[in-house]
Amino acid sequence: MATITSSTATPTPTTSKPASTAATTKSAANSILTSLGSGSGVDTDSLVGKLVDAQFAAKRAQITAKSEKLTAQISGAATLKSFVSDFAKAVNTLVSGGTLATQPNVSDSKVAGATAISGAPMSASASATVKVDKLATVQTVTSSKLGKADAFGTGTLTLKIGTAAYDANGKMTDLTPGKADDGTDLSFDIAIAPPNDTPAGIAAAINARGTGVTASVITDADGGAFLSLKGQSGNAQAFSLTGTGGTLDTLSVGKDAPATTKLAVGGQAGNARLSVDGVAVERPSNEISDLVPGVKLTLAGIGTMTLSGTRPDAALTNAVKDFVETFNQLLTEVKTQTNAIDGPLRADPAARQLLRNLQGFASKTLLPDAAGGTPSTLAGIGIRTNKTDGSMEIDDAALTKAMKDTPDAIQAMFTPNSFGATGINAAMQSLKLSSGSSLYGLTATDTRLRAAQDDLTKQTSKIDDQSTRFSARLTQQYASMNSRVSAYKATQSFMTQQIDGWYKSN
Repeated sequence: MATITSSTATPTPTTSKPASTAATTKSAANSILTSLGSGSGVDTDSLVGKLVDAQFAAKRAQITAKSEKLTAQISGAATLKSFVSDFAKAVNTLVSGGTLATQPNVSDSKVAGATAISGAPMSASASATVKVDKLATVQTVTSSKLGKADAFGTGTLTLKIGTAAYDANGKMTDLTPGKADDGTDLSFDIAIAPPNDTPAGIAAAINARGTGVTASVITDADGGAFLSLKGQSGNAQAFSLTGTGGTLDTLSVGKDAPATTKLAVGGQAGNARLSVDGVAVERPSNEISDLVPGVKLTLAGIGTMTLSGTRPDAALTNAVKDFVETFNQLLTEVKTQTNAIDGPLRADPAARQLLRNLQGFASKTLLPDAAGGTPSTLAGIGIRTNKTDGSMEIDDAALTKAMKDTPDAIQAMFTPNSFGATGINAAMQSLKLSSGSSLYGLTATDTRLRAAQDDLTKQTSKIDDQSTRFSARLTQQYASMNSRVSAYKATQSFMTQQIDGWYKSN
């Protein structure tokens, strides 16, 4: 801070708060009178500091009070936003984890395994008998023994994917190409040229084409190389290979393969054949998700097994209780922040809207497509709202009855669905989005409060500048006054000496 030198050094004015402007001004005046009466120099250090403090004390106190209020509001908004976000995340983790969904059980895992499909819960009453007659297979092709450094020259390998016909010896006699999305045949040309015309280079070129057919080179104990090709499972995933140029024709497989070809079909592509409750079906894969609702079957062998479901009733009941407990903790925090007497966010529209949303949560429709007579809200399964404080309460008898009479409805509330639009998780994610909105939620509140905080910072800076200028002006004024007073006192001393001399001469 800039100062002007007087008869005494002038320090930076203090920012301590005086008891009142009037008291400080009176004290400063008394200091001047005392100094003049005593004949000593004026104490401008203390005097200027007190007057500057008195001048700006009220404004600084007002800004401090506003700043403390804004800090509390920003902290409160951040607390609520974080609480809602963490709560919603915990609910999503719980619901998506699969522990609340009915778990499928199989009587013989050697025939098939079963897992629950997220978003498509299995009914606990669902059951099925599954008979597997044939597993889905992939076409495999293996070459005769090659040398690692064998070179096949420059040319093209044409790979076609489709449905094949085989003779009794397993040799491919025909292949009808499948169709791409644009209607063209599934046919791919793969360019081969030195130095990448070795078995390893050819395998890499096939893999790089991304056709769904994968290639590898298997090396035996003698260092020989075997080129191995493998397709995907299903009747329509067979493949042929035709080589042109160099000696690439010896890497052909299919009806046009020459007698000198080094490739032979080892396994044929085929569908899985099975029956579910007596209905025969075929599927191109051994992983099947469209036969039993909410269940993915993984076929493992030939045979028959039964499928049933076990609903985790205890886990569902605990989930309801845990949700209510955490919900009430959130509600308590929101009520504290919006308390009409001393709540930091008592006038904030976003916080008050969050409170209203929480108070009506028990009656919020979670299952809009629920059948008549089936509960669709938390209130419908025994969770009621306390009329005194708005918190949730569990009617244990009603929850037990709902778990017995309509367990699928409770499970649907606490498990994900295919579209994520219903259930407790969807409701919590919606609450998170609305309460945290940057347009009308707590994020908007935070933005507004921080802008106000920045404005206070600017006001504080402005007052600092004003106090600096005021201090400099007072220091200059009192320095001038002090100089004049000193001159007056010197004159007074001279005149006193003269008068004393006159009296002595008489």
